[in-house]
Amino acid sequence: MIKALIIDDEASAANVTCMLLKKYCPALTELKIAVGAEEGEANIRSYNPDLIFLDIEMPIMSGFDLLAKFPSNTFDVIFTTAYDHYAIKAIRFSAIDYLLKPVDVTELENAVKRFLEKRKTKHEKKAMYDNFMYNLKAEEKEYKLAVSTTEGTYFFRPSEIIRCEATGNYTRIFLNGKKTILTSRTLKDYDDLLSEQGFQRIHRAHLVNRKYIRSITSDHNILLTDGTEVEVSRRKWDELKKLMMQ
Repeated sequence: MIKALIIDDEASAANVTCMLLKKYCPALTELKIAVGAEEGEANIRSYNPDLIFLDIEMPIMSGFDLLAKFPSNTFDVIFTTAYDHYAIKAIRFSAIDYLLKPVDVTELENAVKRFLEKRKTKHEKKAMYDNFMYNLKAEEKEYKLAVSTTEGTYFFRPSEIIRCEATGNYTRIFLNGKKTILTSRTLKDYDDLLSEQGFQRIHRAHLVNRKYIRSITSDHNILLTDGTEVEVSRRKWDELKKLMMQ
């Protein structure tokens, strides 16, 4: 039995989400709606949900303020918002899902699927939400990235990543200090997240942190500070050389 709670200050939006969940996400066996943050807080305490669909922008108390009232929470959260909210990047860095309203069915199904997959792994909810609260208050350059794996969730700054490599639909992350982590997020996800943190996509399978590039070789490879040679696609070669000369 999996219980989900939908918290939104607009009853119509909550009802639509509930209807979509009933139709497309039958794994969520019990659904309940709370209109507004205060009703949501009361329902969290009495209903003990496994998953909360939490609206960000609500009067009196935002979704973030409500979440802060449960520092030892045992539930997962999927944020919902009608806006391209300032905190979206902090949410993504923290490996927490969000949905833009009006809710897209495919995105809803995928978010619920990821929630169900996390339930099968060592998923440290409190550590993840502590990290999210940290990111919410930090400057973007100080964000900590949450990376979920079958072994647990790791937290580190992007500056610790040497490179990321696509392995099918998975990504292998190579950290400074020789540690590697395999995660189910795609390389495109990390390209989107890290492009403003000094990372460069040099190949369909490779994303590198420019600060770890030692030299560019003549055979369309780069040499990294850990001794690794990584291929650069011909399409990215000239672009990378220009960046390295800046």
